[in-house]
Amino acid sequence: MFQKIAILLEMIKFKLTIFAMPFAFMGAFLAARGVPEAMTFLWVVLAMVGARTCAMGFNRIVDAKFDKANPRTADRAIPSGAVNMTEAWAMVIIAGLLFFFAAWSLNPLTLKLAPFALGLTLFYSLTKRFTSFCHLILGVALAFSPLGGWVAVQGSLNFFPWALSAGVLFWVAGFDTVYACLDAEFDRDAGLHSLPSRLGSRNAFRLAAAFHVLAFILFTFAGVQAGLNYVYYIGIVLTAGALFYQHMIVNPNDLSKIQVSFFSMNGFISLALFAATWLSLLTEKG
Repeated sequence: MFQKIAILLEMIKFKLTIFAMPFAFMGAFLAARGVPEAMTFLWVVLAMVGARTCAMGFNRIVDAKFDKANPRTADRAIPSGAVNMTEAWAMVIIAGLLFFFAAWSLNPLTLKLAPFALGLTLFYSLTKRFTSFCHLILGVALAFSPLGGWVAVQGSLNFFPWALSAGVLFWVAGFDTVYACLDAEFDRDAGLHSLPSRLGSRNAFRLAAAFHVLAFILFTFAGVQAGLNYVYYIGIVLTAGALFYQHMIVNPNDLSKIQVSFFSMNGFISLALFAATWLSLLTEKG
């Protein structure tokens, strides 16, 4: 059983929950102007785990036939037979129920927004079938992370620093566009849509860079909206450095270091911005 759970967690890249989780924490900490109450914090964690697990599991299910045909993804759990559809669907349903239970445990507005947030993340998995803007749709889905954290604490949308969610949108769209370059040729042959398969990898990289510049501007303005002090802007400088490094080590002609760019740097960015937010709030009180 434990081996099967480990396979399921690897299938959905559970460790990459670190991408979105810190942004949910940012929303919650900004709403509380500090550390939220322990139970609220716990429910935010469970809601994020449930939502991402449900969405990633669904993604693996609906993309199983494409993953099997793609040499890069043919060894994933479902195509390889390590996980069957019944097991995958069971995980998706349990994770979805966990998400809704956590939302219900928080407050009425969180529960009202829950179907839209989860529905959008599930819908994203189908978008490569008909639009090249699937990367932006994923960005919109993950932009619910800080919004959800804020609503979990405040129970309202009043004074939410919208620039934070907008920054997440373009940050995600940028790195997902770069990552999609790995499958540009396969997507084109399979009739799937992505910016790299439509524009070519070189133009997709340029667009991803523009998305990241916009994300940087929006993250900076989010600090102004939230009234954060100089400590937050140290995190902004670190974010700028990480974004620049991402585009230095990967280019359309050499995708060999894309794992470092995608996994390490993006995890660093989300953690750096959360840490900078938390420290800014701490020094504000001090």
